[in-house]
Amino acid sequence: MSLRTGSYCGFTVTPHPKGIATITFNRPESLNASSAPMKRDLMEVLTQIQMDDLIRVVILTGTGKAFWAGDNLKGAVGERSAEVPSIHGGHHREIGTYNGLRTISQAVNTALRNLDKLTIAAINGFAIQTGFSAALCCDFRIAAHSAKLGSATLRFGLLPDEGGQWLLVRLLGAAKAMDFMMRSRIVTAEEAHALGLVTEVVDDNALMDAAMTLAMELATGPQIAMRMLKRSSYLATELTWEQALDEIASKTAITDHHPDAREGAQAFLEKRKPVFNQWLEDLHDTSEP
Repeated sequence: MSLRTGSYCGFTVTPHPKGIATITFNRPESLNASSAPMKRDLMEVLTQIQMDDLIRVVILTGTGKAFWAGDNLKGAVGERSAEVPSIHGGHHREIGTYNGLRTISQAVNTALRNLDKLTIAAINGFAIQTGFSAALCCDFRIAAHSAKLGSATLRFGLLPDEGGQWLLVRLLGAAKAMDFMMRSRIVTAEEAHALGLVTEVVDDNALMDAAMTLAMELATGPQIAMRMLKRSSYLATELTWEQALDEIASKTAITDHHPDAREGAQAFLEKRKPVFNQWLEDLHDTSEP
């Protein structure tokens, strides 16, 4: 793998078999609150993941009582990125807030949504504000029973400025999203599941097992077709019918001629389970020292 694992600013990256990587936010004393240096390191890691063909699935989770409980309102005093030079985090004046949001805070969620690899948010506790938006950017969300989720920015007179309003409108519809945001709702895992904000709720001690089971299932699927389908599915919410047909046709021109498609057809004829991703296994073998 070209992905650098280990410690970063505010989180660690751990590799697992079958190209699964876990990003674990590790500042439980602050409920894993985020800072500009942490977000810049996170963008760097997501860039590495995007460009590493061997990475198939990413799990995001937290330590302690929180998944990611928003930004650290005390700022990033003394914090330094592990990967990139220090710069001003913005928010010192109007244009600084605009630049900080567009370049750092919103860029994290954009990187998550643009990631071709499938992502799972294993929500172990509070997912609030920035952390809530990041969880909504993941493709799958599994919540522990003790998890609490919400935007609640209006409690501070602030806005869900990392794209939370856009994500909620698409997941809930405009009317339910309005109710959720204007009433500053923070919901339980079960309530979030009923609303469609999470895909599954499990016992607290079963969270990572459930996330890893899902990750292994996804990792054994045909990766090229899955990556193409992920992008096509998200684009479908923005495209017309004619545009969506043309868009998926262009991707099918690639996937139909990939070795995984030949394996899928052969396995069907032989009445066996297909074994996809031999190209990745070969790539893994050649990358070994």
